Amino acid sequence: MIAAAPTCSRASCFAALKIVQRGDLRLNDMIGAYAGEIGQTQFLPSSYIKYGVDFDGDGHVDLRHSVADVLASTANLLHTSGFKMGAPYGEGTANFEAMREWNRAVIYRKTIGYFADQLVGR
Repeated sequence: MIAAAPTCSRASCFAALKIVQRGDLRLNDMIGAYAGEIGQTQFLPSSYIKYGVDFDGDGHVDLRHSVADVLASTANLLHTSGFKMGAPYGEGTANFEAMREWNRAVIYRKTIGYFADQLVGR
């Protein structure tokens, strides 16, 4: 099954097909979560196409297997959305709102902030 929810929009379905067509992932790698998110940081197919970065230089954006591509693509999404490195990212901040492009759920964005704090030892 292609990583798209059973009620996926036409745009999401076409984006998922484009990921396979351009050779970023094989069809059997198109495994997603409930709403069709793909990869380690759970990008929707449209975000995969829009923000995906081939950072490891192999000619493909692979958000399932390439840690370099995953981190660069996630950074690209956040940067493009207005996230400012070094600025606060708690609820109510501009960075918290910038993370909305990644995931609209407040609890998801709070969890990202929690793990970011853990990584820097806060």
